[in-house]
Amino acid sequence: MTPDIAPPSIKLLVGESRAAWAYGRYLLRGLEHKKLPLGKRQPVIVLPGFGASDRSTRPLRMALGKLGYSVYGWAQGTNLGMNSKRKNLLVTQLQEIGARHQQPVALVGWSLGGVFARELARAFPDLVSQVFTLGSPINGDPDANNVSTLFSWFNPNRPPTDRDAFNQRIAAPPVPCTAIFTREDGIVAWQCSQEESGPMTENVEVQGTHVGLPWNPQVLAAIAERLPRSPLPGDLP
Repeated sequence: MTPDIAPPSIKLLVGESRAAWAYGRYLLRGLEHKKLPLGKRQPVIVLPGFGASDRSTRPLRMALGKLGYSVYGWAQGTNLGMNSKRKNLLVTQLQEIGARHQQPVALVGWSLGGVFARELARAFPDLVSQVFTLGSPINGDPDANNVSTLFSWFNPNRPPTDRDAFNQRIAAPPVPCTAIFTREDGIVAWQCSQEESGPMTENVEVQGTHVGLPWNPQVLAAIAERLPRSPLPGDLP
């Protein structure tokens, strides 16, 4: 990816207000799931973005549930960044859900939640069937976004950006990874929301805002078309 990528422009940032219109459309029409492939109760965990909670991902989780998946939120309130307690709870949740369903779990992460999802998959690849990231800062420049300052306010002891550590996380975890991005993203530079090319990675472009990704019908379609590839019960090692 190109180094020194700029954060999204003010025009794109202001354009994020269109997410409210998209949410109104969702309330009227839903996420148009009726013509999408159906699941067979495969487990899915959906992780919210920075400053968001399970409430924000409810439209996507409800739609996936209607398609036949066993869908879980992260149940940790507002996402204000990673800490040891949150990490331990995520690991426990992944292990318990995998054991409950006797199969690997698909992880869907919006924005910062996608960063968490990739690192969970990196640490526990046998427990994760695949990863979907939605507008997540996973490549390019870790500061090419419009939330770094806000993130630092909620994480005052956060050290300066460790670019070496960030660069080490760019490589995808050893599971199928689909990065969903939009060039209209006003929060994270769209170039930074893509996976490097590889045999188990795929980048899917959609239209719409960053904030509206959890209630974007194109996002649901991209996920629903790929989730059936998840293993069924009995496929755990």
